[in-house]
Amino acid sequence: MEGESMQRSWNHCSCVISYRNALRKKLHSSSSVPNFLKFLAPVDENNTSDFMNTKRDFETKANHPGDASGTPVKTRRHSWRQQIFLRVATPQKACDSPSRYEDYPDLGELPPRSPLEPVCEDGSAGPVPEEKKRTSRELRELWQKAILQQILLLRMEKENQKLQASENDLLNKRLKLDYEEITPCLKEVTTVWEKMLSTPGRSKIKFDMEKMHSAVGQGVPRHHRGEIWKFLAEQYHLRHQFPSKQQPKDMPYKELLKQLTSHQHAILIDLGRTFPTHPYFSAQLGAGQLSLYNILKAYSLLDQEVGYCQGLSFIAGILLLHMSEEEAFKMLKFLMFDMGLRKQYRPDMIILQIQMYQLSRLLHDYHRDLYDHLEEHEIGPSLYAAPWFLTMFASQFPLGFVARVFDMIFLQGSEVIFKVALSLLGSHKPLILQHENLETIVDFIKNILPNLGLVQMEKTINQVFEMDISKQLQAYEVEYHVLQEELIDSSPLSDNQRMDKLEKTNSSLRKQNLDLLEQLQVANGRIQSLEATVEKLLTSESKLKQATLALELERSALLQMVEELRRQMAELSSTESALTQPEPAGD
Repeated sequence: MEGESMQRSWNHCSCVISYRNALRKKLHSSSSVPNFLKFLAPVDENNTSDFMNTKRDFETKANHPGDASGTPVKTRRHSWRQQIFLRVATPQKACDSPSRYEDYPDLGELPPRSPLEPVCEDGSAGPVPEEKKRTSRELRELWQKAILQQILLLRMEKENQKLQASENDLLNKRLKLDYEEITPCLKEVTTVWEKMLSTPGRSKIKFDMEKMHSAVGQGVPRHHRGEIWKFLAEQYHLRHQFPSKQQPKDMPYKELLKQLTSHQHAILIDLGRTFPTHPYFSAQLGAGQLSLYNILKAYSLLDQEVGYCQGLSFIAGILLLHMSEEEAFKMLKFLMFDMGLRKQYRPDMIILQIQMYQLSRLLHDYHRDLYDHLEEHEIGPSLYAAPWFLTMFASQFPLGFVARVFDMIFLQGSEVIFKVALSLLGSHKPLILQHENLETIVDFIKNILPNLGLVQMEKTINQVFEMDISKQLQAYEVEYHVLQEELIDSSPLSDNQRMDKLEKTNSSLRKQNLDLLEQLQVANGRIQSLEATVEKLLTSESKLKQATLALELERSALLQMVEELRRQMAELSSTESALTQPEPAGD
């Protein structure tokens, strides 16, 4: 038995060697094999121990006494490179097929395949059973089931989109309101605002001005600020009359967005400069910058005279932080046209010059020492205050402070800017007076002054509510025009120059007359509203007097009743005392 097993093993090895020799011949004759594999070094140049061990094993088996041939098999020695190639190139793991060894006719009879070697079959494992045909009813049920599943998937997808949209809205709202609030609202004040906002038909109801002043002074809740601004704008419309010339063309916002503007380049440049550190506007061409671009583009198309001016982006940005894009555009129109802020953005900038003169006059009248100090160093208000008016303090001051300024502007109008500027300069007067040159003074006002603390911000806001400078502003404006005319008359000019100046002055005066007419109409409307308020107050006063008289009569009647009760009590007490006294003893 042992001899037979050795014989089978030797036959197997001989067949393998013959297979490799035939494969080697095939490789040398094949053109597809690289040349470097055909001319490898002989095995004695690469004397490896593995191949010598294999040689000794074959010789031992060949000289075994049980060998049938008794003759040792001579094998060709291979280099180690050839061994690696043969191990890789020999198809040991390929599937057996009739054409597997057709290219190797010299192999002879190969050893039988191992029973453990996997069998590759081209056909299937067994006969495929025929599918049972479905009835029309079953097919209909399957279709109905598939349609219902598809409808359910579509509904779920829509709900997911709604949830995603709501999450995005909440995230944007959090990003928008990411600023430190000044004068935080108490719950009682928030309740007052919520009651006013939830009043049915509030756009047609005039609320008490003192109540609104008190509510704004006590604070505006940040999450309701946009709605409160719209409410204050509605109240402003109810109390003022606006001439038809002052109102812009009624063009839908979406229609304006479809048009092209010549100010596109200037708007795109200023997008990155508007609140660059705020998370809602910091992303380049993100949601915040795109919405801001749409608002500024639409306004430049609506107001052809102003178009776009630096500073408008900050005002639109503040509005956009507290409301939607279209609502912010409406509020921008309200500020520019109804409140008259667009005058300071006109190309001639005459109104801005008048505002600078008015601010200088306020400093002269209220803070003379500060005015003299600034004049000594030749520092005019245009060096530091022009951005305050053009951006409403939004370009330099914290957002919480700017939001409070906007609260007061929606309530009182554009004169709030003068009040805030005067309060800021007056409260920091001792620090400004310490600086003794132009650079340090301007640097303090432009860079250090805006970084005031929360306490100083609240103090400034409270001072603004207590100030009333409307009469002074009107007087200073008239004074500016008178001085301008005097300078024109006194200057030694030629006739042509004088004519040109007179024409320019005439055109500017016409514009100013139109502005004054508009202001007069607004003032008349305000007077009418105040007269109506006075009438209401007089009526309520008469009612209160009548109620007071009735209460006094009731009080006197009650006092008489008390006196009568006291008298009766005294009589009762005397009667009881008389009854309780013991009778005198008989004689």
